Amino acid sequence: MTIRASRFAPACLASLLAVCIFGSAQADEVQVAVAANFTAPIQAIAADFEKDTGHKLVAAYGATGQFYSQIKNGAPFEVFLSADDTTPQKLESEGEAVKGSRFTYAIGTLALWSAKDGYVDAKGKVLTDNQYQHLSIANPKAAPYGLAATQVLAKLGLTDKVKAKIVEGQSITQAYQFVSTGNAELGFVALSQIYKDGKVSSGSAWIVPAEMHEPIKQDAVILNKGKDNPAAKALVDYLKAPKAAAVIKSYGYQL
Repeated sequence: MTIRASRFAPACLASLLAVCIFGSAQADEVQVAVAANFTAPIQAIAADFEKDTGHKLVAAYGATGQFYSQIKNGAPFEVFLSADDTTPQKLESEGEAVKGSRFTYAIGTLALWSAKDGYVDAKGKVLTDNQYQHLSIANPKAAPYGLAATQVLAKLGLTDKVKAKIVEGQSITQAYQFVSTGNAELGFVALSQIYKDGKVSSGSAWIVPAEMHEPIKQDAVILNKGKDNPAAKALVDYLKAPKAAAVIKSYGYQL
């Protein structure tokens, strides 16, 4: 019996080790609510994050206002990457987030974009010419980029003139999709959706000057459900480090 036990001990030990490793992997996952405009950068960052730290990032994408409601209703998110700075601050003040964990991870840039080459000029004159039939924007009540778009329209005196032409998406992703599928000739999108490595990757665009709308300051915060998860803290630290910062900047964000 002693000999048989010694022969099977390695197998038992291997099984036990596999259980331990599996349990560790589960503990090292972090559930992240990500503002839709930051989809491409966080997908690029996630692979490096897992490789460099061993932790796994599990992301959900959507509008900031919708995420606020979900978090208030008990959604299992542990870190929130917002498209503004007011929503994380509000969650912190309401006791839904870890105090002192909030920081600005990016400053967004708004762009007027068409999927057609040459349709949008470099100064956005196409907007004031008003020859298009549909203009896509994100819901200004749920998406900070949508709010910024309405501020640009107001500054140009176009609010009433284009009101009947607006096609509204529930998130910046849907606003982008309306343009990319041809349901709108042009629309206001996040620069990060159409920009990579220093240039617009498709179609034509006007990069909206920052002074034409309130700053799109995007804050991150650790939520209460992530306060004891080391992967949540690791992600926040990783987003502040040079490697992630370089990725964020490559998508047209300011830091």
